[in-house]
Amino acid sequence: MAGFVQKGLKNILQKNPQDVVFLSALRTPVTRAKKGGLRDAYDHELLAAVLKATISKFPNLDPAKIDDVCIGTVLAELGGSKAGRMAANHVGIPTTTSFSTTNRACASGLSAITNIANAIAVGQIDVGIAGGMESMTRNYGSRAIPTELWHELRDSPVKEAKDCIMNMGTTSENVASRYGISRADQDAFAAESHRRAAHARSSGLFDAEIVPVTTRWIEPENPEDVKSVTVTQDDGIRPNTTVEKLAQMKPAFAKDGASTAGNSSQVSDGASAALMMRRSTATALGLETHIIGKWAGTQVVGCQPDEMGIGPALAIPKLLSYTGLETSDVNVWEINEAFASQALYCVRTLGLENKMDRVNPNGGAIALGHPLGATSGRMLATLLGEMGRSGEQVGVLSKCIGTGMGMASLIVRE
Repeated sequence: MAGFVQKGLKNILQKNPQDVVFLSALRTPVTRAKKGGLRDAYDHELLAAVLKATISKFPNLDPAKIDDVCIGTVLAELGGSKAGRMAANHVGIPTTTSFSTTNRACASGLSAITNIANAIAVGQIDVGIAGGMESMTRNYGSRAIPTELWHELRDSPVKEAKDCIMNMGTTSENVASRYGISRADQDAFAAESHRRAAHARSSGLFDAEIVPVTTRWIEPENPEDVKSVTVTQDDGIRPNTTVEKLAQMKPAFAKDGASTAGNSSQVSDGASAALMMRRSTATALGLETHIIGKWAGTQVVGCQPDEMGIGPALAIPKLLSYTGLETSDVNVWEINEAFASQALYCVRTLGLENKMDRVNPNGGAIALGHPLGATSGRMLATLLGEMGRSGEQVGVLSKCIGTGMGMASLIVRE
């Protein structure tokens, strides 16, 4: 891809016919798994909602022009791409459009975006949709490791092999203890995430990126009592969260640990989708005025599985080097808040402590939730929306990844 990515800020900000551009970035509300408004929906229903909204947004775009759809998902309903393909066909995307899912754990959605971007950049396709879907209500915790595999890994002489299935909370504790991230700092970071997200929600900053979802609500005490509900807002945000309240919570992963349910990302349900195409294609289709941004490069890097959360602190410098940028060239940062410990480590390592107002300015996964495969698309929609309001042009979206990886993409707003 080196020959298809422009280098240096001046070149990156230029508009070229071969640019990979975004025409929309939408998402469902993100709601609490097992408790929230989307708990009784299936993952592919959520995907169908954002796919339908995406194609409805452009009535003059023949869905047959969409060459490929790639969706990130970790806990796929029915397995593989079956459910997602059903959703695409259901909303009117024709069978001539190809479909795939991809799984890179928490960066599955960002991998999907990059897959479509790469395909457009090399001329394989002209138009694509990338996004993610996840119902953690239905599938989280149901993917058990086979007993024979567990024994094989348990006895492996390679520590890193065993660490690939380490509980994510334990990796958070490792980051905190190894790099001096205090409990007080983690709680303060979490409280600020909720404050920012609550302000964004109450101010309507998320409204343009959210697609309302009409689905069922089943009363647990009476499964035959099924109601129709329309979910319009994220429901994991707690406006009254304070450092003092968070300090009272017990450690979730180690008896003497610092990571709690309050300063870790929430288990959630949601879906996301972005319409992407080559700039010249947008022009040819009469859609050039709808361009809201462009993809300007992605990098991914591996790290030790037992401290997977430090991934963004490695992937972002690699991305900046790859694109010829400096940290000072970036205006807005979306760094996923898998845990406050790893997010703080990344902020400090990247030297962003004096730019905290530009890091997750509308809150992150601690407040909004983290529906695995869908989160990257949620972050993309939030990032493009924020840059559109603030007039900023250059943003970075980054994820840490279970088993020890980091991934980062450069996004330019138009």
